[in-house]
Amino acid sequence: MKVFDLRCAHEHTFEGWFGSEDDYLSQQSRGLVSCPVCGDTAVVRMPSAPRLNLSGATAAPGTTSNTAARADAPPVDVAQAQRQLQTLWMKAVRHVMANTEDVGAQFAEEARKIHYQEAPERNIRGTASPDEAQALADEGIDILSLPLPEGAKETLQ
Repeated sequence: MKVFDLRCAHEHTFEGWFGSEDDYLSQQSRGLVSCPVCGDTAVVRMPSAPRLNLSGATAAPGTTSNTAARADAPPVDVAQAQRQLQTLWMKAVRHVMANTEDVGAQFAEEARKIHYQEAPERNIRGTASPDEAQALADEGIDILSLPLPEGAKETLQ
């Protein structure tokens, strides 16, 4: 089993698990490898490096005390922060999927029925055109747009 670090064109990073490097290359060439966050198929493999323990590293000679003090501060790991945001987003999406009823293309109609108390109040999700979404807003019906990649509409892992 090969585990590769991957990144889409929108800078979302994720892992891909493949039987071999040839499996990865084959799936990628057929457009089967997609970002779990946005569904983008413009995915590239990131270089992997072994983890290096640099806890014994010292500040370079000639650094000022301010630089040395900042070196003692916890480093900001942008990649880790990005992974945490992606994890939180996926958790939120899973929560929405588990706690809403999918009404599909009937979203605008069903939202109106709920708003005007013609249908029982419940959490729904579905699709609406930009014009339908604007019409709902004009009627004072608040909605939230949550774009989901095709893969997220199935079982989320």
